[in-house]
Amino acid sequence: MSIGNSPEDDRPSIGRSLQQARIAAGLTVDEVSSSTRVRIPIVHAIEQDDFSRCGGDVYARGHIRTLARAVGLDPAPLVEQFDAEHGGRPAPTPAAPLFEAERIRPEPRRPNWTAAMVAAIVAVVGFVGFTMFSGDSSGDKTKTQVAEGPTTTKAPAPKKSTGKPADPKPNPSDSAIAAVPKDKVTVKLSAVDDMSWISAKSHNGKTLFAGNLQKGESKTFTDDKQIDLILGNAGAIQLYVNGKEVQNEFEPGQVERLSYTKGDPVTG
Repeated sequence: MSIGNSPEDDRPSIGRSLQQARIAAGLTVDEVSSSTRVRIPIVHAIEQDDFSRCGGDVYARGHIRTLARAVGLDPAPLVEQFDAEHGGRPAPTPAAPLFEAERIRPEPRRPNWTAAMVAAIVAVVGFVGFTMFSGDSSGDKTKTQVAEGPTTTKAPAPKKSTGKPADPKPNPSDSAIAAVPKDKVTVKLSAVDDMSWISAKSHNGKTLFAGNLQKGESKTFTDDKQIDLILGNAGAIQLYVNGKEVQNEFEPGQVERLSYTKGDPVTG
């Protein structure tokens, strides 16, 4: 110990003390890190008196205590040495007395003049409206009484009959005759009583239609020369050729093969 220096000046640094104690205890840095959960780089830094990696003075004090206990040292002198070298422990902030909150009074609320003005305007408008309504109702009593009374509703006048009979509906065959072209053969099939399977071909054998004709349906076929028909249920079919109805005595379920040209109706 040198003359003129205090005993505290001759004591080893915190990191040196921890390192010597670890070596004396026969521990490695890895073993100390595993037992204290302080990462290896931080243990090395503290043993080199580098506390910047601890994250602050509070964490540095905690690491010093943990490492000191792990190597068999009393942590109190080391923490006091750390406080002496780093400005001391910060003084705790005194808590405010419980009754201090009672002294804090809320700021008095300012009157809401806008709401007051709106309420006043609404009151004035309501009073004026009530006054006008009362005056009108008292002055119009006679008018109301005069207006009231039984009312009669005139029944609509019956429509005069002209006495002219309605025009008779045209015969389908007549309109059909007027619509068919003169230079072609036209055949119209209507399923009146039931469904029927039908086939229609042109003069060159081309199939114009082959399938079921449902009840209520109609098909019309046109060709330059001739139309060949097969009726699967001939009794259910109403037949028009070149606009004229072909009267027949086909029976239900009867199969008929027919051919028509421009000069018909003549059954083939």
